[in-house]
Amino acid sequence: MALVLPFPAIDPVLVTIPLGVIDLPIRWYALAYLAGLFIGLVIVRRLVARPALWPGEAPPMTREQVESLLTWMVFGVILGGRLGFVFFYQPAYYLANPGEILQVWSGGMSFHGGFLGVILAVIAFCRLNRAPLMQVADAVAVATPAGLLLGRIANFINGELWGRPTDAPWAMVFPGAGPEPRHPSQLYEAGLEGLLLLVLMLWLAFRGGWLRRPGMLTGLFFIGYGLARAFVENFREPDAQFVTAANPEGHVIPLFAGLGFTMGQALSLPMVFVGLGFWAFARRR
Repeated sequence: MALVLPFPAIDPVLVTIPLGVIDLPIRWYALAYLAGLFIGLVIVRRLVARPALWPGEAPPMTREQVESLLTWMVFGVILGGRLGFVFFYQPAYYLANPGEILQVWSGGMSFHGGFLGVILAVIAFCRLNRAPLMQVADAVAVATPAGLLLGRIANFINGELWGRPTDAPWAMVFPGAGPEPRHPSQLYEAGLEGLLLLVLMLWLAFRGGWLRRPGMLTGLFFIGYGLARAFVENFREPDAQFVTAANPEGHVIPLFAGLGFTMGQALSLPMVFVGLGFWAFARRR
């Protein structure tokens, strides 16, 4: 216990604004979403402002269309994230309580659901604006890790999605997680699927010439996120709804000798193969 790091007790609510009979809390998590979207907007704008980065020196969008795309993506990530949580993690509960499905404010969002929502939003945007899908997808892929980085830091501030018990010297005791020291797995995810992937994507987009090969950066995002999330799942506390006395590891796909895949791994590992498919498509073109 002497090696356990103290958990930084940061209030999840940055400030509360009184509005007559009600108070409006401004939460770090909401600010992380907004900041991630703003940073993503800036990155995509910078990309489309440099024609030399794109095939034929022709960016796939105008600056005005980038703002329109952001609006589509906001709706996609909110609706997809919520519905993904409902159907991937607690379908029985929400089928019994359908009135709570759209209560986003009560908590419960899924990255994979939000990601599917963004994919559908990007496809709809490209069809409506007759924009090249693969090039728009590459631009979005470059910007996405910034939001993941801030979102995972917000998870850490909230003291949620903590890791498994450990005796590592950087372990922390999270409020509400019992007395056992645990992995700060939110920070592992912030570092891998956020910071590391963001730096790599930015370098390859601005310096590596990968935007000239439509689909390459989209494939890299699928592969990078899929591997990072599947790896960190080994240190993250399994979802409680899948944990039983016979299945303490929370595997949704059991294999043998206590091994198997968690829900996070079952949803993330196929992304690696999808990413490889994008690379094969880009190389053939």
